[in-house]
Amino acid sequence: MRAARSTRRLVALTLAGAAAVAVGVTPTLGTAATAQAATGDVVWSQDFDGAAGSAPDRSVWTNETGGGGWGNNELETYTDSRSNSALDGQGNLVITAKRKADGSYTSARLTTQGKYTPQYGRVEARIQIPRGQGIWPAFWMLGADLPQSGWPGSGEIDVMENVGKEPATVHGTVHGPGYSGGQGISTPYQHPQGWSFADTFHTFAVDWKPGSITWSVDGVAYRTVTPADTNGNPWVFDKPFFIVLNLAVGGNWPGYPDASTTFPQQMKVDFVRVIDNS
Repeated sequence: MRAARSTRRLVALTLAGAAAVAVGVTPTLGTAATAQAATGDVVWSQDFDGAAGSAPDRSVWTNETGGGGWGNNELETYTDSRSNSALDGQGNLVITAKRKADGSYTSARLTTQGKYTPQYGRVEARIQIPRGQGIWPAFWMLGADLPQSGWPGSGEIDVMENVGKEPATVHGTVHGPGYSGGQGISTPYQHPQGWSFADTFHTFAVDWKPGSITWSVDGVAYRTVTPADTNGNPWVFDKPFFIVLNLAVGGNWPGYPDASTTFPQQMKVDFVRVIDNS
C-alpha cells in the first residue's frame, strides 16, 4: 500500500549533518532537567501564539526547503516563505499548499531536528487537515540519530498521515529496519461518524513509552505496537526523536491532484505538545 513512500525520508539525510543533532537538543523525559515532571504534566508545547504572518519560533522550528520529489515523486517544492507557513494570529500555525500560475506547487515542511528531540511521552497535536485528491498532510517523527544511522535504521513514528482520497481515514505507522515502506507496521483509523477529518480540528497522538507506542485520535486509542510486532527485527524507538509537520502534494501513495482538487489547501495546527506519561 505504501511501497513507494519510504524513500521520501532519505532526503532528510542531506539536510543536516551529525553535528546538528547535538546542538540545542532539549533534555528528554527522565533526565535531571525534567525530573520534577509528573504524569499528566505538559513538559513542552508550541501553541503558535503570535502576530499574523509571522514565522513559528525559530529556536524550535526549521523550514526544510527544496523539491525533486522527496523520494516519493511528490510535486511540491518546500519553501521558507511566509506564504507557505505562518502564524495566523489566532493561535494556529498554517501550512499552505499552493498551485502557481505555471502549474507547479509550493508548500512547507517544518522540523525540530537538532533543536528539540523528545524521548517518550504523549506526543500530540491538534490539527485541522486539508482535503482533496493528491493532498497529503502528516505529523510524524524521525530518530535523532538519522544522520548517523540512516533510514530506516533511525526509525520513524508516523503519528498521523492522511491521503485526500480517503477523507474519513488517518493512518498511524512505524518504520524500522526490516519493516519499512510498504512493510511498515501500520493501522488505519476511521472517523467514527464517517465524516471527513478535514471538517474540523482533531487531536492526533501517540503515547510513547519504553517498548510501547499507542496511537489515538481525540483520546480514542486504536493501536499499540511493541517489540513483539516487529517479527524479530530491531525495535529502534527507545531513543530521542525529532518532530516533523508537512503538507505534501502528490506522490505515489496519495496519487496526484485532479480536476476536483482546489487550491490553496491549508493544514492548521493549533498546538503540538509533549506530556509526561510515565
